Amino acid sequence: MNYPEKQGPIGVFDSGYGGLTILSEMRKRLPEYDYIYLGDNARTPYGTRSFEVVYEYTLQCVKKLFELGSHLVILACNTASAKALRSIQQRDLKTLDPNRRVLGIIRPTVESIPDLTQTRRVGLFATAGTVQSKSYPMEIHKIAKDIKVSSQACPMWVPLIENNEYETEGAEFFIKKYVRQLCVRDPQIDTFILGCTHYPLIIEQIKKYLPPDSKIISQGALIANSLADYLHRRPEMAARCTTGGVVKYYTTESADKFTASANVFLHEKIEAKKISLK
Repeated sequence: MNYPEKQGPIGVFDSGYGGLTILSEMRKRLPEYDYIYLGDNARTPYGTRSFEVVYEYTLQCVKKLFELGSHLVILACNTASAKALRSIQQRDLKTLDPNRRVLGIIRPTVESIPDLTQTRRVGLFATAGTVQSKSYPMEIHKIAKDIKVSSQACPMWVPLIENNEYETEGAEFFIKKYVRQLCVRDPQIDTFILGCTHYPLIIEQIKKYLPPDSKIISQGALIANSLADYLHRRPEMAARCTTGGVVKYYTTESADKFTASANVFLHEKIEAKKISLK
């Protein structure tokens, strides 16, 4: 497949809206770059889908971002990073375009953990798909084999957030429930990872039920700093990324619905366009 060779925006992909929290931090850290955000809202959520389906859907979206001119694509989705990133990097880029790159968000998230945990016990809040992939424990153990990771699937958090119900009593019940379940499983956890890009919206509610002095890792700033470092170390890739400070938003579902819901994550008015992956 022939993709555009001229400069293009940085592509940011998520199965839905959560990646907007990552994009927001990227824009703060690297405001000079252009970005394209693609949300596969028509097929969200990815968290409960099989590895094969997540890989297929993610690859389709990566190809679309390449078609739109991106030389660098960030999978701002933990499930896609866990279930599809490695296959795309090792198998597909060779034939799609060996000069383009696709990066995930799990590795940059875990790199700070060994310096943070004193008890060497870490807790992960994530979707069922990310938990089942075991990607976080695997990446952490590559850096520090002595750290024990306990994971908690939180299936109700994403729908509550996306339906703007995360400040209700019902949301409070499920936030407390999942936090307590993880803390009871291992009371020695001192560092908690928010392993879903939606979760920063409920970080203050989560903190209420964590042990005192707990450390909580939210991904946005970490990913933005990692991207800045990546572009600094790879000037040839930075040169392929346009710098006009422009952001375009695309969705595979209703543009009006995306525009309305995106406000929950960005707190600014945007305009989205519906796009077909075929």
